Amino acid sequence: MSPETMSVEVRSAEGTAVGTVELDEAVFGVEPNVAVMHQVVTAQLAAARAGTHNTRGRAEVAGGGAKPWRQKGTGRARQGSIRAPHWRGGGVAMGPKPRDYRQRTPKKMVRLALRSALSDRAAEGKVVVIDSWPFDAPRTRDAKAAVAALGLSGKVLVVLSRTDEHAWKSFRNLPDVQPILDGELNAYDILCNDWVVFTRAGLPSASPASETQEAPASQAQEAPASQAQEGPR
Repeated sequence: MSPETMSVEVRSAEGTAVGTVELDEAVFGVEPNVAVMHQVVTAQLAAARAGTHNTRGRAEVAGGGAKPWRQKGTGRARQGSIRAPHWRGGGVAMGPKPRDYRQRTPKKMVRLALRSALSDRAAEGKVVVIDSWPFDAPRTRDAKAAVAALGLSGKVLVVLSRTDEHAWKSFRNLPDVQPILDGELNAYDILCNDWVVFTRAGLPSASPASETQEAPASQAQEAPASQAQEGPR
């Protein structure tokens, strides 16, 4: 994404422009990694599976304790139990059992998938920034009017903070609007919606952890120089 597209217009709930805000290029300006997004979304959908499916094997099906007929002399194939998998009412061979479908996904991949999804929406101009939500009481009619005033069509993801309780209760009844807490923002919900709406205070930015990690490295490089000036003891 070019630097010119990093600035977006801040609007009010009535749709009027009230200023501009700079989007963090480290979050909204990266090259989307489709492979990472696919892997993270697949892992998220797998973790949502209940995994409670269960089938009974031949040892769990009632009956079948006696041999159906004698081994030889009948002209029929030998059988040991009427609860074998090839018998009607028998156990299921290699059927599904309760299991956990969760996959281990590195945190760096999760963060990269989130930044890739946000950058993809920002490149398409589908990121909207609101100054604040002026709801003094839960009212779905006001939420519907705000979506119409902003000109949002299709599915809309509204990112809210825990203090926006009235906004949450106002948006949750709209079928095409999905409210989500800023701490629960993920790549799957972003990709499932056409628009992403942030408040100015809840706009995500890159963590300064990279700067704090570089400081000890620079100190480690300066340490030998200071020791060289002191000379041998």
